[in-house]
Amino acid sequence: MLQANNLAVQRGPCTVLADIDLQLRPGEVLGVLGPNGAGKSTLLGALCGELAAARGEVSLDGRRLADWSGQARAQRLAVLPQSSTLNFAFAVEQVVAMGRLPHASGRVRDAEIVAAALQAADAAHLAGRSYLALSGGERQRVHLARVLAQLWPGAAGQTLLLDEPTSMLDPLHQHTTLQAVRDFAGRGAAVMVILHDLNLAARYCDRLLLLQGGRPHVLGTPDEVLNAVALEAVFGLQVLIQRHPERGHPLIVAR
Repeated sequence: MLQANNLAVQRGPCTVLADIDLQLRPGEVLGVLGPNGAGKSTLLGALCGELAAARGEVSLDGRRLADWSGQARAQRLAVLPQSSTLNFAFAVEQVVAMGRLPHASGRVRDAEIVAAALQAADAAHLAGRSYLALSGGERQRVHLARVLAQLWPGAAGQTLLLDEPTSMLDPLHQHTTLQAVRDFAGRGAAVMVILHDLNLAARYCDRLLLLQGGRPHVLGTPDEVLNAVALEAVFGLQVLIQRHPERGHPLIVAR
């Protein structure tokens, strides 16, 4: 389990993230919400070890994250950043296969996993194409397949961190992407996903962390977090809260 205790991050003299106490639970999707500059990507960077903590610590299965070897960590923790830069004309399968580098599972098994991960990311039809010939949204789905392949098939003890994985996707693929994430958690992995769409967060996340100014405003279930008072306080947005007519989760409508 990935855990942060009293985590804080500084940039120069400024504290940009503080008072973070968080556990990513097996089988759960935790959504992180907040306005621009709230500290969402900073939190992800600190949880994966990319950013050093000014205070507190991040641990994986009770060991400080810094004490894990790179390969052992990569077998347990995968990260999809907000943008992934790749300027070589690799085939799609080669990009996804990069997720298998921490493992020694063999070419045949790796090929099976790459195919399964592409299918899960709704990107199987892109196989055989050059990565550079893809649209932005297609590239995003290929990188989702890459991090899924890194932890495939997903199990307790593994953690997936995703920074705005739906940002370049059309409405259909926003849902197929988050359903793939939801299914991955259903196999036991812990997932944290940064989102801007409140309704997608309400539908696919088990718990939500609402950040404001680099600090937690509220952490709880979608029903506990997505209320008119909290959303106006954090986003300055007046909303109506209704119930989804079929699924029953909160449905947020701007006033």
